[in-house]
Amino acid sequence: MKHLRLSLLMVFSFLVVIAFAKPKIHIIATGGTIAGVATSAASSAYSAGQVGIQTLLNAVPEVKELADIDGEQLSNIGSQDMNDQVWLKLANRINQLLNQEGYDGVLVTHGTDTMEETAYFLSLTVHSDKPVILVGSMRPSNAISADGPANLYNGVAALCTPASNGHGVMVCMNNELFAAKDVIKMHTTDCATFKGGINGEIGYVYNGKAVYLQGAPLTKCGTRSEFDVTHLTKLPQVGIVYGYANASPLPMQAFVDAKFDGIVLAGVGDGNFYKDVFEVALKARKAGINVVRSSRVATGPTNKNAEVDDDKYEFVASLGANPQKARVLLMLALTKTRDWKKIQTYFDEY
Repeated sequence: MKHLRLSLLMVFSFLVVIAFAKPKIHIIATGGTIAGVATSAASSAYSAGQVGIQTLLNAVPEVKELADIDGEQLSNIGSQDMNDQVWLKLANRINQLLNQEGYDGVLVTHGTDTMEETAYFLSLTVHSDKPVILVGSMRPSNAISADGPANLYNGVAALCTPASNGHGVMVCMNNELFAAKDVIKMHTTDCATFKGGINGEIGYVYNGKAVYLQGAPLTKCGTRSEFDVTHLTKLPQVGIVYGYANASPLPMQAFVDAKFDGIVLAGVGDGNFYKDVFEVALKARKAGINVVRSSRVATGPTNKNAEVDDDKYEFVASLGANPQKARVLLMLALTKTRDWKKIQTYFDEY
């Protein structure tokens, strides 16, 4: 009987420890404005990626009340310099942390310029239902009312909220949560720069908890994604051509001449080409280069077989993906196939 009571006490103690254990969160710093330093606290001139992860954490000691925190400096660049090599390292490291090292969530500090692209790339290449959240700032670390500390705290708070599981990769900025597929940077300098397009924000953070207004993503991502970058050392070359009145065909022709694997058109309206650019797009298809039609318009889908007969010309319609995200998806699609019909299926599903 004595041994039974001792065993029950040990089991009870273990359960209490588990019940009150803090989530295990890892922070990966990549640089950006959140790690930037201005010439003065009131200046808009600054250099991105100047301070390290420990400095960021020291500015927000309250996060240690939410979780067991550790971190690493993967890079320290402005996100205008984000590149394929950092993306591949980031995706593989996050997969390792969540699937092998037992972390409950990963926070990525990142510059805002290309944050939406990195978020979408990770949503397609991180195979876990555990939350991954990107945060950044619009003001440098030493600015008056710097927004980075609050964004970092809210990002960790969201990772620690059980309801965040299954929501895929998100961006947390200005107290709001955005799905990786929908998030768009809409203003050059405003702290409320990020919006969720036609779908809006999926939730918000209040008093250290994430509150969700929408359910889990309907499009494929996370564990449902079939894109695996584990053994890749580079990604296919895909460029973007911007559409405008009386557009020159030279940028499209340059990508064709350089034998790029794919070209995305940031077209006018519903992804339409200027006539001279259209002729070069046909040459691209004859050369085996995949062409995806998207739009320079901030919101709304680029519809298949609308003003352009995609099936006739073997173009791919980006549907809900803006040009920069269409480029991400096309790069990953090209790691699996060059068949335009199969690539269209990826755009339908992701």
